[in-house]
Amino acid sequence: MRLHSALTPLPRLGHGLVRDCLFHHPFDQVNRLSLFGAHPPDWSIAHPMNKILLINNYNYRRGGADVVYLEQARLLKSRGWRVSQLSMRHPQNDACEQEEYFSEEIEFGSQDGFLSKVRHAGKIIYSSEAYQKTRKLIHREKPDIVHAHNVYHHLSPSVLKAAHDCGVPVVLTVHDLKLLCPAYSMISNGEVCEECKVRGRSSVVRKRCMKGSLALSTLVYVETLIHSAIGIYKKNIDLIFAPSKFFIEKFREWQWDGPPLIHIPNFVDISSVSPVFAPGDYFVYFGRMSLEKGLITLVDAASIAGATVYLVGSGPMEAALRARVSETGADVRFCGFQSGKALWALVSGSRATVLASQWYENAPLTIIEGYACGKPAIGARIGGIPELIEPGGTGELFTSGDVDDLAAVLRRYIEMSNDAIEGQGRVAYEWANREFAPDCYIDRITNAYQRIL
Repeated sequence: MRLHSALTPLPRLGHGLVRDCLFHHPFDQVNRLSLFGAHPPDWSIAHPMNKILLINNYNYRRGGADVVYLEQARLLKSRGWRVSQLSMRHPQNDACEQEEYFSEEIEFGSQDGFLSKVRHAGKIIYSSEAYQKTRKLIHREKPDIVHAHNVYHHLSPSVLKAAHDCGVPVVLTVHDLKLLCPAYSMISNGEVCEECKVRGRSSVVRKRCMKGSLALSTLVYVETLIHSAIGIYKKNIDLIFAPSKFFIEKFREWQWDGPPLIHIPNFVDISSVSPVFAPGDYFVYFGRMSLEKGLITLVDAASIAGATVYLVGSGPMEAALRARVSETGADVRFCGFQSGKALWALVSGSRATVLASQWYENAPLTIIEGYACGKPAIGARIGGIPELIEPGGTGELFTSGDVDDLAAVLRRYIEMSNDAIEGQGRVAYEWANREFAPDCYIDRITNAYQRIL
């Protein structure tokens, strides 16, 4: 029997969707959407949770999802929880007490030999090794709840079934749209694509959505068919956390009929960051240099606006970006990968952060981290970005992919008074401190966990 089977089901909206904000827009005076209505339950007499198993493909800071996973583990440990972690083996992993339970490293799309690729293809779809090791770890640690982040293509969703089979409630945070889109990003050939919703998942093969590769696109299509046939996500997850309301709406549009979704915003621990409200004379992007981040658009807009832009990070687009800078004469400086104090110094010295994405961003941490540094944000009007920016209050929005529109916004911020920009930075900082603080996150996830125990 599932541990929560005797409880009243979660209230639902539409196709099994649940909205929970417990979250305030910077100018809202009321909590507009709540999972529990006007009178939230008193959890002081609820199940005393203190043990959790967190699962993610990587146990090091590789991308946004990995940062959320690692920061969640650190935060829960600091609050006295007994936290176990499960990932795949990787030479860059952080040290972990549960490392003996980590599965073999698999790099999706790697250049391994044919036999190795065949073996890995099976594990990508369903890893028996990860299933068995998850069961063993659960048997040893006896967690109250399992919370998974990114598991597909590496650990595989077999880890979710393992937890379900052990009778432990399972939560999944969706950091992308893999449960809807076989290629996970709803990007095909550099453009937003939702063709699978209309013409079926086989579109991923026809359009070669995975890195332009027929083989990889066929593999993720087969993966999707198998996972759908056995219901591996729908049958083995109790609740899904969506960091953005945009994702919840996208699941609704695609008529998702699986486990309910709840809105749980990301958090940023701003205690280690000292805000600098005085604006600098440059704009900053920090993150991965990849096509979907719209950095060519940013370089072109900077050239038109006469703006100075710092690009902080690395990635496959760096060479193309350097060539574009040389071609346009834009004042763009490449700062390389930075972390810790060096990164925050670059962000804190800026006039505003910029996120020019041209794909369905979920809830990008870089905007909130910029707020924590006292900086307003300039963001593309796409995905979950508009939820995080109040135009004229904490920053400004522009049309995604529109060079002239972004150039106009950059020019406006160049000409804007320092006092006005500082005012936006202060509003942004206060919002981050109020709504994206660790204590808010703990309250939200604890209430949600209790609901399925």
